[in-house]
Amino acid sequence: MQTKLTLTLEQNIIEQAKGYAKSKGRSLSELIENYLKVVLEDREDSIKLSPSIKKLKGSIKLPDNFDYKKNLTEALSEKYGL
Repeated sequence: MQTKLTLTLEQNIIEQAKGYAKSKGRSLSELIENYLKVVLEDREDSIKLSPSIKKLKGSIKLPDNFDYKKNLTEALSEKYGL
């Protein structure tokens, strides 16, 4: 369920964030939601990820029906000619 949230931030931060979101083809709400998910997941992670990998989390938006196992299998089959 989507719920509206009001935040109070410095105007220049809002403008910069909106510009960044637009350049990535995403909404500001989506960026903030993904950031919060990453922060909350970090608390629960039993696997320690390097800071470089943590920075990448949430940077790619895949379709809801994306099947990474299928895509990985296809890529490996193509690479190794299976």
